[in-house]
Amino acid sequence: MEYRYGSHTVFNIEYHFVWVTKYRYKVLKGEIAHRVKELVRQSCEAF
Repeated sequence: MEYRYGSHTVFNIEYHFVWVTKYRYKVLKGEIAHRVKELVRQSCEAF
């Protein structure tokens, strides 16, 4: 694990998720939302 250093911080960022759709339509809902949540949790548990 490599830590990065700023002037007043120490951090290790592995992932950065950004979901922005045109006009901010809610596309992550229903079964898709549950599946994405499951995949993110599995990734977090693996690390």
